[in-house]
Amino acid sequence: MPVTDSIADYITRIRNAGNAHNTTTDIPYSKLKENISKLLVEKGYIKNFTVITSEQFPFIRVELKYSDDGSPSIKEITRVSKPGRRVYNGKDLKKYLGGLGLFIVSTSKGVITDKEAREQGVGGEVLFRIL
Repeated sequence: MPVTDSIADYITRIRNAGNAHNTTTDIPYSKLKENISKLLVEKGYIKNFTVITSEQFPFIRVELKYSDDGSPSIKEITRVSKPGRRVYNGKDLKKYLGGLGLFIVSTSKGVITDKEAREQGVGGEVLFRIL
């Protein structure tokens, strides 16, 4: 089934797998989703991910991370920029919840967090926010 917003599909699959307490979830592959997954592993929101290309259609297997009490490490994940309304911010990116959460931004330097974008002095499309 074709998906019009692949980033929203990525976010929804991770959110639903976390709510169902699944250990892994499979997501159709794209280079952007791979870069987002690398960033989420680096920031400690997911445990790990693997790109599986042996199938007819390549996909990313994401291993979700849970705290000691069994709650998902991703408390909230929400799409900001949508196909009908793109959200771009310049160098003046604001902090999400005073720095507790992150905005994930697609810039000319790649997919980075809002903090890294402010440090590098770049702006871009705000993909989603995560807490």
